[in-house]
Amino acid sequence: MESTTLEFINQTFPNEASLVAVEPIIQKLRNKIRQVDAEILAAVRQQSSSGTKAKEDLAAAMQAIQELTQRIKEIKGKAEQSEVMVQEICRDIKKLDFAKKHITTTITALHRLAMLVSAVDQLQTMAAKRLYKEASGQLEAVNQLCGHFEAYRDIPKINELREKFKSIKQMLKSHVFSDFSSLGTARLKEDGNLMQQLADACLVVDALDASVREELIATVCNKELTAYRQIFEGTELARLDKVERRYAWIKRQMRTNEEIWKIFPPSWRVLYLLCIQLCKATRVQLTETLDELREKPDVATLLQTLKSTTDFEKDLAITFGEGNDPAVSKDVDSADESDDAQPEKEDEHSASAIRKKYEKQLAEKAGKNGTEDNSTKSPASMPIQLSFYGIISSCFEPHMSAYVELEERTLMESVDKLVQTESWEAEEGSQTNILSSSTQVFLIIKKSLKRCSALTKNQTLYNLFLVFQRILKAYASKLLSRLPRGGTGIVAAATGTDGQIKTSDKDERVICYIVNTAEYCHETAGQLAENISKIIDVQFADKVDMSEVQDEFSMVITRALATLVQGLETKLEAELAAMARIAWATVESVGDQSEYVNGISAVLSSSVPAIGALLSPLYYQFFLDKLAASFAPRFYANIYKCKRISETGAQQMLLDTHAVKTLLLEVPSLGGQNAASASYNKFVGREMGKAEALLKVILSPVESIADTYRALLLEGTATDFQRLLDLKGLKKAEQQPLLDYFNRRGTSGVAPSSPLSTAAPIAALAPATPPTPATPTAITIASRDAMMARAAALGRGAMAQSAAAAAAVSSTGLKRIFALAESAKEGASKKEGTFRKLFNT
Repeated sequence: MESTTLEFINQTFPNEASLVAVEPIIQKLRNKIRQVDAEILAAVRQQSSSGTKAKEDLAAAMQAIQELTQRIKEIKGKAEQSEVMVQEICRDIKKLDFAKKHITTTITALHRLAMLVSAVDQLQTMAAKRLYKEASGQLEAVNQLCGHFEAYRDIPKINELREKFKSIKQMLKSHVFSDFSSLGTARLKEDGNLMQQLADACLVVDALDASVREELIATVCNKELTAYRQIFEGTELARLDKVERRYAWIKRQMRTNEEIWKIFPPSWRVLYLLCIQLCKATRVQLTETLDELREKPDVATLLQTLKSTTDFEKDLAITFGEGNDPAVSKDVDSADESDDAQPEKEDEHSASAIRKKYEKQLAEKAGKNGTEDNSTKSPASMPIQLSFYGIISSCFEPHMSAYVELEERTLMESVDKLVQTESWEAEEGSQTNILSSSTQVFLIIKKSLKRCSALTKNQTLYNLFLVFQRILKAYASKLLSRLPRGGTGIVAAATGTDGQIKTSDKDERVICYIVNTAEYCHETAGQLAENISKIIDVQFADKVDMSEVQDEFSMVITRALATLVQGLETKLEAELAAMARIAWATVESVGDQSEYVNGISAVLSSSVPAIGALLSPLYYQFFLDKLAASFAPRFYANIYKCKRISETGAQQMLLDTHAVKTLLLEVPSLGGQNAASASYNKFVGREMGKAEALLKVILSPVESIADTYRALLLEGTATDFQRLLDLKGLKKAEQQPLLDYFNRRGTSGVAPSSPLSTAAPIAALAPATPPTPATPTAITIASRDAMMARAAALGRGAMAQSAAAAAAVSSTGLKRIFALAESAKEGASKKEGTFRKLFNT
């Protein structure tokens, strides 16, 4: 507040000159104070008068509430008096109302009782006269009337009527069952009215308990089953080869008794239930027949029996509206076979023909009636509780091992024959470069799958799938056995060719065909498993897996490519041996590349283009990686196999090494590859760089050879260093100081003074000014850098000298080699297209 007052004064009088207006401002403030005081006084007076008025209003409201309460009490008392008065007036009226209700209920009950007595008497008369149609309606009426007397069970008259009704129903039941006993007899054919009477009897059965209908249907079915068992159980007709007689008898019964089945309401589905019972009885009898066989059943008979059974099941399923087997609709074949049989003309006595005829008659009957309800629908429109597919044929599953064994023998013999007759050349005009036997193997597997899936899709089909696995594994083994093998035995060991694989140009093509064929089989096996899993029963679908088979073919691909590399190594081995036989110590001058380099180029130019044309890009790159990983280290190791190498010889060998390195970098293009992979180029550069570094060490002076070796070949050992000294032509006495120096350098990590270095070289390498103290590591790094710089200079000098000499004889240089390679590449066929899929999804 104080700060606010000061701010106001400072704002009003900012300087001394403003003090002149003090009096007017004070007068203005006094007027304002007087005005505020007047307003406060008026507000106080107004509040005082308002408080008095509020007290008066509150007292008036309290008085009004008391008066209202009193009036409510008076109204409540008058209402109670009125209620008492009304109850006294209406007491007699209530009694009259209850009396009226009781009289009405009694009259209604007596009327219903009279109706029940009359209806029971009429029903008794109808039952005695077998008037089934009238009795069915009367039964419904009596049932409804009896429902009204459920609360009067204790009354003797009611119990008497109920017992009488019960006895009438029993009489009707006995009459109906007695009349239905004439089914299938001559009496039924002689008496035309009996058919209609039995149809009316079905209406009575519907009006009776549901158990009566079930009992009647069971009686009709048992009558047919009894006749069926008498004919086919334990008789000559029970044999497997007579199974068609069973199905012909059932179809004949369906056809000849067609008028009888019309007697029953469609909602009863008597024919459907009868066929279910006949199928179950057939399954039991066939199971007993199969179990009683002492030996495995004849496969031909077994398959024919199973085929007849599945055809019969299909006919029944179509007849009763179940439709085709869901698994059959799935596509198993990728193409139509040329030997497929033409569909035969439908037999007029077949189950499907009977079904069509039956549906046509029912449709005509429904058209006459004008409307169609559940009672007039054909059996085909009714829901199916049980499936006919497999209801009989399932009994064959435990006995199908003979069929599976026969399929396995047949498939194995076919594979053996295909491999024996295989030309080991790609089919003429084929763009896939695969062996024809592979497509034939999958073709016979497809036919076997089609035969089996038409009969069963359960355990037997899964067992056959296991057979397919064994067949494909056997085919993979046969592909593996066709690969060229290395020499063995005493002769091979004596000639030094033990384990070496020699391959001709044809062998290389065969190996490429085997790689492509294994790749095709790997892919198609997966498609085969996928298709089988779609058609086989659900419980076996998860077990269908071709991963093991695919692993077998993957192994074939790996082994084949390794064999291809080993065969090429054997060809290159002769050129490496020629390199080792050259007297490098007597080479007088550096000229064109050596003859063994031309030989290596010729080998690669003759083999690689054909290989690249036949293999897919993926496997061609794999082949290149394996070839580089094998040849480059062997070339490095082959340098140690040479005898003494002079400085001129080392320069010539360095030129040859660079030429071989260039050859290896150009190998991918020989097979049609546009650009080599970065990893391949990096590997070749690193491995061949080791050989170049080794030759640069040989070119280095003796006094610094140990340091140069350490600098360029970081992974070198003392043994390799000693072998290098042998190549340089040093005697044992000259080698020992260098070996000692090398070993000390390797253990201490500090470069000691070289035992062969003189004061002049040391002075030449020493700096002009005294160096600052350095750590051993710094000394080692500096020494290594100096050695690498010196070795690089020596290498550049040798390469320059070699290049100058090579220029004089460039007519036989690398250009000629790569011209030959390019010509061979143009003659190779290009690989096009994709693998032909045998199984389409």
